[in-house]
Amino acid sequence: MKSLFIIAVFFVIEIFRNRTALQMGNLALRHQLAVFQRTKPSRLHIHPLDRLLWVLLSRIWAGWREGLVIVKPATVIQWHREGFRLFKKWKSRRKRPGRPTITKEIKDLIRKMSLENPLWGAPRIHGELLKLGYQVAETSVAKYMVKPVKPPSQTWKTFLENHANCLVAMDFFTVPTLFFKVFHVLILLDHERRRIIHFNVTTNPTAAWVAQQIRNAFPWDSAPRYLLHDRDPIFRASAKIL
Repeated sequence: MKSLFIIAVFFVIEIFRNRTALQMGNLALRHQLAVFQRTKPSRLHIHPLDRLLWVLLSRIWAGWREGLVIVKPATVIQWHREGFRLFKKWKSRRKRPGRPTITKEIKDLIRKMSLENPLWGAPRIHGELLKLGYQVAETSVAKYMVKPVKPPSQTWKTFLENHANCLVAMDFFTVPTLFFKVFHVLILLDHERRRIIHFNVTTNPTAAWVAQQIRNAFPWDSAPRYLLHDRDPIFRASAKIL
C-alpha cells in the first residue's frame, strides 16, 4: 500500500513537471516570436528585459537550450555572468563617496573648544571629541578650528630654546628579550647638553618606582625646574608621590 502511494505521488509530480515544462516552452516560443516581430529583419535587437527573461528561464527550466532559437546558449550564459558582475559592482559601491559630512553642531563645538583653549592643538581637540562620542577626523578638526591672530604665548620651540638649561625629559621604552620577556627602560635626558642623566630597567613599572628613580637622579637640590613627560598615568601618579 505504501509503495502504491509513493508511485502515485511521483506520477502526480511528473504530470506537474511536464505541464510546467510545456508552459515554459510555450512562453519561450511566444517571446521569441515577439522579438522577431518587433525588430528589423536585417538585425535582431534584444532588449535588456529579454536577456533577463532568458537568464531566469535558464535557471528554472531544464530544457531551455532546446527551446532557444534567437541566440546561442553560450550567449545566455554570458548575459548571466555580466548581470552577476553588475550586481556585485552595485552591491560593493560606496553609499556616499568621501568622508561623512560634519554637522553644524560639531563645527560649532570645535570652534568653541579652540577659542576657550587657545593652547590646544588639533590632536588634543580631536581626542576630546572622541571622548564625547563624536567620530570626526583630526584633519577636519584642524580645518574648523579658529586660528588665533597671534599666539597667546610663546611657542613650544621658543620655550625649549629659552629654558633648555633647566629642562629634563623622561620617558619609557621597551626591550623584548629572547625568551619573550619585556623590560621597561626609564631614561632621563638633559635637554641642554643632550646627555643621559639617569636610566634604570624594570619588569614592573609603578608610580612609586618612577618616583624613586627621580629621587636617585636628582639628589639634594639638583632637581631641574621643568621635568617633561607624556600623559602616562604612571608619571602623574609619581608626581603626586613626590
